[in-house]
Amino acid sequence: MNIKEKMHGDVAVVSLKGNLMGEPDTTDVRQKVYSLLQDDVKKIVLDLGKVKWINSSGLGALIAAMTSVKNKGGELRLANVTEKVESVFMITQLIKVFKTYETVDRAVASFK
Repeated sequence: MNIKEKMHGDVAVVSLKGNLMGEPDTTDVRQKVYSLLQDDVKKIVLDLGKVKWINSSGLGALIAAMTSVKNKGGELRLANVTEKVESVFMITQLIKVFKTYETVDRAVASFK
């Protein structure tokens, strides 16, 4: 799992590349979100455009990340969700839980 972070004003965009299927990837994603929260960043977009596949462990990491962000008074958005990953969100009904956007720009703009 490759994780890159870029700030767009007060919004952190975290780009993920690879598969989100268990350790150590899920821990890396959670730690990245936690470190942003420690730095008082409360608007986070996860760019999933290069995530090929996700399993239950990956979903758990995303839910844990979203819960942590909400508990700190922030918001988490998902962008560029691929068809395969979106199908998992549909099956699990998590599509109703996460705010998803077609592009990173739209997700960032949604915080305005």
